[in-house]
Amino acid sequence: MVKKQMSPLHVVGVSVLLVLSCCVNYSLCAKIKTYTLTRGNLSVTFTNYGAVMTSLLLPDRHGKQDDVVLGFDSVDGYKNDTTYFGAIVGRVANRIGGAQFELNGQTYKTDPNEGQNTLHGGTKGFSDVIWSVQNYVPNSHITFKYDSFDGEEGFPGNVTVKVTYMLIGQNKLALKMEAKPLNKPTPINLALHTYWNLHSHNSGDVLSHKIQLHAGKITPVDEKLIPTGEITPIHGTPYDFLEPRSIGSRIKELPGGYDINYVIDGTAGKHLRKTAVVSEEVTGRKMELWTNQPGVQFYTSNMMTRVVGKGKAVYEKYGGLCLETQGFPDSVNHKNFPSQIVNPGESYLHVMLFRFTAH
Repeated sequence: MVKKQMSPLHVVGVSVLLVLSCCVNYSLCAKIKTYTLTRGNLSVTFTNYGAVMTSLLLPDRHGKQDDVVLGFDSVDGYKNDTTYFGAIVGRVANRIGGAQFELNGQTYKTDPNEGQNTLHGGTKGFSDVIWSVQNYVPNSHITFKYDSFDGEEGFPGNVTVKVTYMLIGQNKLALKMEAKPLNKPTPINLALHTYWNLHSHNSGDVLSHKIQLHAGKITPVDEKLIPTGEITPIHGTPYDFLEPRSIGSRIKELPGGYDINYVIDGTAGKHLRKTAVVSEEVTGRKMELWTNQPGVQFYTSNMMTRVVGKGKAVYEKYGGLCLETQGFPDSVNHKNFPSQIVNPGESYLHVMLFRFTAH
């Protein structure tokens, strides 16, 4: 029996088709790499997997450098991560109650990856995709880009997303998150999910850190951490950090720890508002945070148990703190919360500014 022979042109055509079919989805073809920004004593490393911040080196009051963010030694750790260490989360950060919402008369069902609710964009949110690198200047900035497709994790429309980390002066790190819907209205709420420990990532819990939050109200939640729709004042309660105090000073009065959205004082918009100040007494390190967003999720890693991280450090409960500036959780289901709906022709802009010092 004579076998049918393929012409060289046919073989080449098949190969091209295979490559093209792979590269229709950038995540299937792109290489995962790390990138470092350094200026003076500040050095920050990222990977294009999830646009994750993998490390941030800071000097203490004596000039000793330490890594102050929790994370893993290799990208494989982030691929199997359930903590969202250092990642950009979205298309909608935080929770969507019932994993659904209504927009313009249509009900959209999102991926229920936390019980019956959606958390941080679904099973494969922005933290679990490979971003392309648009621009990289090692002593200045890096820009990551991701094209989110219509129907991804249940969300409507194509959206172009860009995230730029940039060094400013000698001790500041800025983050600009931008998104543009291309063809349909859609909710957008991006957040940076870095876990901070200003003593060092492997130094134990953060209960002795002092924190001040410029926020006099919270959005209370039910037992599933879904907002009730209320906005309540926190004066005198364990949630009151209007004046600096240690994280552990009243944490035992709460079930588990802190995991709540604070309503930042003032009016959200184009101008940055001071949001938080965190300090650590042993090292003298201090971190200040500004944002243009209406809320900030203060989370004390209540659900973290024996996570093996960088240098075989074992991260336990209260091992890090998150300050996730954001729109309010489950805003798509609460008309009294600031809207997260962005229409084609409009742009989403989320800015964070960190300043690091040691005294």
